[in-house]
Amino acid sequence: MLKKSLRLVVMVLIIFGCSKSDENGDETNDNGDTYNRAILLTNMADNIIIPAYQDLNEKLATLVAVKNNFLTNTNQNNLEALRAAWFNAYETWQYVEMFNIGKAEEILYSFQMNVYPTNTTDITANIASGDYDLSSVNNNDAVGFPALDYMLYGIANDDASLLNLYANANHQNYLSDLVDQMQRLTNSVLEDWTNAYRATFISSTENTASSALNKFVNDFIFYYEKGLRANKIGIPAGVFSTMPLPDKVEGFYSKAHSKALISISIQAVQDLFNGKSYGSSATGESFKSYLQFLDRNDLALLINERLDAAKQNIQGLDNSLYNQVITDNSKMTETYDALQLAVVSFKVDMLQAFNISIDFVDADGD
Repeated sequence: MLKKSLRLVVMVLIIFGCSKSDENGDETNDNGDTYNRAILLTNMADNIIIPAYQDLNEKLATLVAVKNNFLTNTNQNNLEALRAAWFNAYETWQYVEMFNIGKAEEILYSFQMNVYPTNTTDITANIASGDYDLSSVNNNDAVGFPALDYMLYGIANDDASLLNLYANANHQNYLSDLVDQMQRLTNSVLEDWTNAYRATFISSTENTASSALNKFVNDFIFYYEKGLRANKIGIPAGVFSTMPLPDKVEGFYSKAHSKALISISIQAVQDLFNGKSYGSSATGESFKSYLQFLDRNDLALLINERLDAAKQNIQGLDNSLYNQVITDNSKMTETYDALQLAVVSFKVDMLQAFNISIDFVDADGD
């Protein structure tokens, strides 16, 4: 009789739990909450990720056209137009670099778009031979935006000498191949999102190591910690070395865009955290609203406060982070410290609130 009674109690509890879920229109997640993760992922896909990729793809299409015009009519005006088109696309890249999931993860997209510092020895050898495979992992540091930075600013001592180089077919071909590959890769990622991956992404809400939500949250944190905090500030400032390394800033050869790029990237991080639509002031479900659902508005506020404080530090830097490291590196290390505070909020507090495990190895001692 006791066993039968226990079975009856368990069945009643199961039925009650299911009826509560049906009544609220929600399913209980693996971490015990009833937040609708699919709505969060839908907002991310439809209003942030896909529009950002579409904009980048358009900017790269413009870059291709401007590049073709430059190679047909190689002069100073067209060089300046090419540099402007490169930077416009580089700005938009800052919004998509954190999306290392789906096709982007499969093809190592970010490694082929923004590994810096670029390897000028490999670039020179590729140009000299005229025989190269830009998709090879051996060329990851000789392609993408940093390689174009070198090709447009650093390959010669002055613009007159640079223009003379592009009378050479090998230089023309390498520049052309770099730009064409960037658009081809981006178009491939975008097509995957719009054709198939969007549905997969939105439906993968479970709390597992391989689910889209868990991977996306981890990728977001990894980008902020490594791609933004470490690569853009920490490494050039010498945080992980015995001395500063100013030549490792993003946009090193142009010497004018490194502050602008990190300013955009941290705004992109904050916009995604708050669910702000790309290119719009509208907001939707987000990491912030998920925290609020879990009664952690205190943490959501703290994260925004820490990101705002880091942005203030960034605004106080020289437009050229190379110059900033050389003239007053203390401002770089102070900015790093401000960025680090948000790492703790994201990596410890937010992950604990979501009951999501970290899926990457922290190797830099922080």
